[in-house]
Amino acid sequence: MTVSIRTGKKQDRNVPLPDRMRPRTLEEFLGQSSLVGEGTFLRKAIEGDSVPSIILWGPPGSGKTTLATIIARETQAEFLSLSAVTSGIKELREIIATAEKSRADGKRTILFLDEIHRWNKSQQDALLPHVEHGTVTLIGATTENPSFEVNAALLSRARVFILEKLTDEAVGEIVRKALSDPDRGLGGRGIEATDEAVALIIRFAGGDARIALGTLDAAASESDHIAGETVKEILQRPNLLYDKTGEEHYNIISALHKSLRGGDADAALYWLGRMLEAGEDPLFVARRLVRFASEDVGLANSFALPQAIAAYQACQYIGMPECELALAQAVVYLAKSKKSNALYVGYGNVKDDIRELPNDPVPIHLRNAPTKLMKDVGYGKGYKYTPDFKDSESAEQDYLPKRLKGKKYLRFTES
Repeated sequence: MTVSIRTGKKQDRNVPLPDRMRPRTLEEFLGQSSLVGEGTFLRKAIEGDSVPSIILWGPPGSGKTTLATIIARETQAEFLSLSAVTSGIKELREIIATAEKSRADGKRTILFLDEIHRWNKSQQDALLPHVEHGTVTLIGATTENPSFEVNAALLSRARVFILEKLTDEAVGEIVRKALSDPDRGLGGRGIEATDEAVALIIRFAGGDARIALGTLDAAASESDHIAGETVKEILQRPNLLYDKTGEEHYNIISALHKSLRGGDADAALYWLGRMLEAGEDPLFVARRLVRFASEDVGLANSFALPQAIAAYQACQYIGMPECELALAQAVVYLAKSKKSNALYVGYGNVKDDIRELPNDPVPIHLRNAPTKLMKDVGYGKGYKYTPDFKDSESAEQDYLPKRLKGKKYLRFTES
């Protein structure tokens, strides 16, 4: 259990720069004016010490923990925090016991639960009655979509506020403030950074203030004069926002799929790169391409499926990074192919009919008759053996169950 400490003292230089530069007031909190700007609901709730249970949803480094810390400074309530990564029901019970004592003394308790999506259903269920009865006011923080990761009952008792990824302008302002601040930042230490260095830090941070300040801190430990080369040495590769089990994973694979469907080979190649360079399993990508080849290209190009399967096999045989070009070849090929979703739509309609009519009998003329009894009861009677008839004559017989007679599943259109 952690209790926030309100202090205005100069912080220890051994504390990492991102923690030293953490905003202490709403005025210092940059990049989220639509959320906490003048006149907003949350701003007025904080200033009026009437913050309800809330869920803060946003990407890493957008300020979720910082905003919770500011609320801790502004509120008159007891402010207790837990990390869902390292705590569970045992720690929650300790928090609730403390909160109940405070409530008996007429004091409100705010519980900040960082990474709330890491708690499973039973852990979130254990928290629910205490939020419902007002024992604690919840502030949950998550990088994942609350619709999927927070129990519906808990979500219905909290307001969700979305923090956007910080703009380059906001990150730049944060970096420059850290360079000039003599108390908490690097000001007064004779440290300078070139415009190129600052631009590189902003670019590689990807909207994450914590990464930007961490990079600046590392660069300052290398040299008092931070040049672009210094930053490049520290950042050997871009910090790619990509959680292989989180929402961004599904956002990017969706972007790849839609780019392929729309025929934009350049965009498809870019989204492929975003996944592979961030460490995605190439076989996951290859499986999606195999599916796409039948779902979206289908019969419009019968070579699409072999192309996708060949890319999958290449990933199995040689792995990364050698298979990246095989995937790139398949991606460009699929993007440039004509498209038809006739198979996808048609098979979807088949599944619907099977759910509605799961056991319709095979027409008797289509049944095989390996025994005399089967022949005697009519199995196979009236069947027209196609090679013995003209196409028009054999086409006259029915091949579907009686209740689906005449049903057409395939509608061939190409884009």
